[in-house]
Amino acid sequence: MEEMKVGIIQQHNTSDIIDNRNRLITKVRKLASEGAQLVVLQELHDSLYFCQVEDVDNFDLAVPIPSQETDLYSNVARECGIVLVTSMFERRAAGLYHNTAVVYDTDGSIAGTYRKMHIPDDPAYYEKFYFTPGDLGFEPINTSLGRLGVLVCWDQWYPEAARLMALKGAQLLIYPTAIGYESSDTLDEQNRQRNAWITVQRGHAVANGLPVVTVNRVGHESDPSGQTNGIQFWGNSFVAGPQGELIFEAPVDEEVETIIDIDMKRSENVRRWWPFLRDRRIENYEGLTKRFLD
Repeated sequence: MEEMKVGIIQQHNTSDIIDNRNRLITKVRKLASEGAQLVVLQELHDSLYFCQVEDVDNFDLAVPIPSQETDLYSNVARECGIVLVTSMFERRAAGLYHNTAVVYDTDGSIAGTYRKMHIPDDPAYYEKFYFTPGDLGFEPINTSLGRLGVLVCWDQWYPEAARLMALKGAQLLIYPTAIGYESSDTLDEQNRQRNAWITVQRGHAVANGLPVVTVNRVGHESDPSGQTNGIQFWGNSFVAGPQGELIFEAPVDEEVETIIDIDMKRSENVRRWWPFLRDRRIENYEGLTKRFLD
């Protein structure tokens, strides 16, 4: 494919799961009618970001894969003839749950899944309480549009994850995301965090010669416990090219649904100009499999 039309949906969420889904599906249909071939949704897009508190009742939000809930997205992918990247709270078994990206192909079939590998545990982001680390590895998902390197949120800070996807032939790196400001941080600190988040992912694009698509949620979500002022999700979804160039950048405070044209031929040229994969000294990297080199 020489050019890919990628639709992204940056949305605020409420406690009304049915409404969240309906708004997403309406926007997916709109983007498909405007020519989108691939549509990417944000992390855990069906509900509020429930990880602000540790509450066993929140496990009721999880769904099996496949299920009636995933069938909704399967049906819209088939109806619209698009590849669709979704993000689900997966109930694998009683007491065993994952944060899982599900990718549907143009015929509505599940092309593949990816279970989030890196799980944070920070104030207001108590994900280790809910999610078992993924066990599917860093495997690109084959679709009718190509091989998609789908990762999830906290994975975006780890160059190893992006590199392994690239080494296995991913043609595009995709990150459904839910990240925002902690209410007590100063404005300067908030800006440093957001800029670091953008910079590290642009670095993955450069180091691997691949486009990066990152879709974040937006808006404020209250802390049910009242211990903090909640999370202001910072939006700023973006698309970077294989030299880290910003092709598109969404605002920090608005919902967005739009289509970005990605030149898929450019990766081939960039990798010819900058043959980083050729020049890797793989015989000297054994230390990367250690936690720390004391």
